[in-house]
Amino acid sequence: MPKVKVARKSTAIDMTAMCDVAFLLLTFFILTAKPRVEDPVPVDVPGSVKEIPIPDDNLAVITVGSGKAFFSVEGNDVRRQVLQQMGEKYGQQFTPEEYARFEVLPVFGVPIGNLKQFLNMDADQRKSYQQPGIPRDSVSDELFNWIRESRIAAKALHNTELRVSIKGDSKEEYPVVKDVVAILQRQKVNKFSLITTLRGASK
Repeated sequence: MPKVKVARKSTAIDMTAMCDVAFLLLTFFILTAKPRVEDPVPVDVPGSVKEIPIPDDNLAVITVGSGKAFFSVEGNDVRRQVLQQMGEKYGQQFTPEEYARFEVLPVFGVPIGNLKQFLNMDADQRKSYQQPGIPRDSVSDELFNWIRESRIAAKALHNTELRVSIKGDSKEEYPVVKDVVAILQRQKVNKFSLITTLRGASK
């Protein structure tokens, strides 16, 4: 008896669900990705053989490069509180617009007296502006107070001890890093981390 030939039909796969999942994953990664903060001065961090990720919150970073010190602290609420405390300490008054700009400022290195002028620049002007660095001398104690007030704000707002990291150029002069470490030790902060890059990885 002859075999009955079954007509072949093309296989159709509905990819709608797969496309939905792909777009959901893409949206998730875009929204949760943290943009890379561009340093105000070129910083060639030293190499390391061990990789420990930097925490996303509760962190203050002191960037050292070109003989200058720059400061940044995580958390918009902490930044606003720190700016308010520093304004009261140094007799500076800031507008709500300046508070809003400072909240999203990733890193800065200007004296407190020039901070209002720096905040009122547009993004392109701030990017091209040669920041002089935060004064480290014991007369104004500005870097000391930025760190101290940040620790106080983090404790008051989140009831946590602020972690401190130093990001220094591998060829930076030793006295600058020594000044920063001395400022931390004056606050009894003897535990801090040094930011490095994995050897062979891009900086």
